[in-house]
Amino acid sequence: MRIKRTSLLTKIVVVAIILYAGVTLVSLKVQVSAARQQREELRSQVSSITQTNTELQYAIDHSTDAETIEDIARDKLGLVKPGEKIFYDVSK
Repeated sequence: MRIKRTSLLTKIVVVAIILYAGVTLVSLKVQVSAARQQREELRSQVSSITQTNTELQYAIDHSTDAETIEDIARDKLGLVKPGEKIFYDVSK
């Protein structure tokens, strides 16, 4: 049997295909890395928003508690109980 020699054109085509595959693989690796990073950022955002939702749900569930209403009246409205005195620290 006689082995046929491959032509120069065939070698060029094979090298071009290998180069194309290499460049494509590197490009895909970069895209996968960016997607993983984005996934981690989104997971972090989901965790933060879930925590916020939990806190808000707690506030909604306990919005009719007397202690919660008193805290809001004191902190946000500046109200005090009868006979209470408020002292302000002006040294700061």
